[in-house]
Amino acid sequence: MIDTQSLKALFAARFGTEGVAYFAPGRINLIGEHTDYNGGFVFPGAVGQGISAVIRPQAGPTVRLFAADLGRSCTFDLTDEAGPSDVNFRYVYGVVRELLAAGVGVGGFDAVYGGDVPLGAGMSSSAALESCFAYALNDLFGGGLDRMALARIGQATEHRYVGVNCGIMDQFASLHGRKGSLVRLDCRSGRFEYYPWRPEGYRLLLINSCVKHELVGSPYNERRASCERVAAMARVETLRDCSWAMLNAMRVRIDAVDYRRATYVLGEHDRVVAVCDALEAGDYEEVGHQMYLTHEGLKREYEVSCPELDFLVDEARRLGVSGARLMGGGFGGCTINLVRSERCDRFLDEVQRTYHDRFGVDCQPIPVAIGDGARKL
Repeated sequence: MIDTQSLKALFAARFGTEGVAYFAPGRINLIGEHTDYNGGFVFPGAVGQGISAVIRPQAGPTVRLFAADLGRSCTFDLTDEAGPSDVNFRYVYGVVRELLAAGVGVGGFDAVYGGDVPLGAGMSSSAALESCFAYALNDLFGGGLDRMALARIGQATEHRYVGVNCGIMDQFASLHGRKGSLVRLDCRSGRFEYYPWRPEGYRLLLINSCVKHELVGSPYNERRASCERVAAMARVETLRDCSWAMLNAMRVRIDAVDYRRATYVLGEHDRVVAVCDALEAGDYEEVGHQMYLTHEGLKREYEVSCPELDFLVDEARRLGVSGARLMGGGFGGCTINLVRSERCDRFLDEVQRTYHDRFGVDCQPIPVAIGDGARKL
C-alpha cells in the first residue's frame, strides 16, 4: 500500500515539482451481480480502499506516468492512435482518449499513482483507476463533465481499450459513493437512490480467496453474449424487459445454457428489490438470506464461481454468518459477508484456519467501511 504522502514524495523526486492529489475508491456490491449490463438494478457502495494519483499538467502533448505499485513507467503522446501495449497503462490512456473525444481539452501531464485496492479481488481496482484519472483530468483541464458522464468515460475505456464489455456499475459507484450510504442504481434509466447503510450489530467483511481472475477475453464476455441472445429472442433491448412469463414461453426454443443464464438474471432482479424492502424494514437477516440465494444462482445458473469461493460461502453458513456470496465478476476474488458483530472473531479465526487447511494458501480478510466517491484531496 502506498499512501498519498508517499506518492507526493515520489512525484517530487521524479519530476522535480509538486502535483495535485486525487482519490477514487474501489467498491463493494451488496447485491445485483451481472445485472448492470442487463439493464437491471445494482446496489453498490464506495469503500475506503482506492487509487490515489498526484498529477501536474505540463506544456506539450506528452503524458508521463509512473505506476508506483508496479514500479514501472510509461510515456505516450496525446495524438498516439495506438497507445501503450501494457494493459496496466491502457486504462489511463483510454481515459485520456475518451475525455478528448468528449471535448475536454486534456493537455500533457505527469502523474504518479498507486493504491490499496487488492488486485483481482473483485473490488474494481480498474474502475477506481479510471475514475481517479477521469475526475482529476476533468477538474484540472476544466472539462465540466458531471459524475455520470465521467463514469461512462471509464466504461468506454474498458470496452474500447482493455477489452472488457462491462456495465456501468463499478465506475458509477467509484464516482457517486457517499459515506454511510449504499446506492441503488437503475442501469437502464441511470436513475439512482441512496439508501442509508447503518447495520447496527453487524459488520461487513470481505474475504479475499487470493484466487486471481482475468476477465479480458474470458467467460465474462461469454455470459454477456448469452444474455443478449435471450434478449434478442424475446425482442427486448435487455433482459430487464424480459418477464418470467416471456422467458418460460420461450424455454423450448432457448439453448439450455442460455436459459440458465437468463434465469439467474431475472431472479437477481427480484432479489435486489427484496433487499431494498428488507433495508427499509431494517431486516438485515433477510438481506443476508438474499445474499445466500444470489450465491447459489451465481454458482449453479450463471456458473461464475469456483471451489475456493464456494468453500468460503459454505463455511460462512456453517459458522452462522447472516449472509455471504461471491462478489464481482466471479472466477475468483472475494466473498462479501454480513456478520453479526458477536460472531465476527470466531468467523475470521475459523475461516482462515479451514481455508488454509483445505487449499494450502491464506485467505485475506478485508474489513470495509462505506465511504465517499472520487474527490480532490
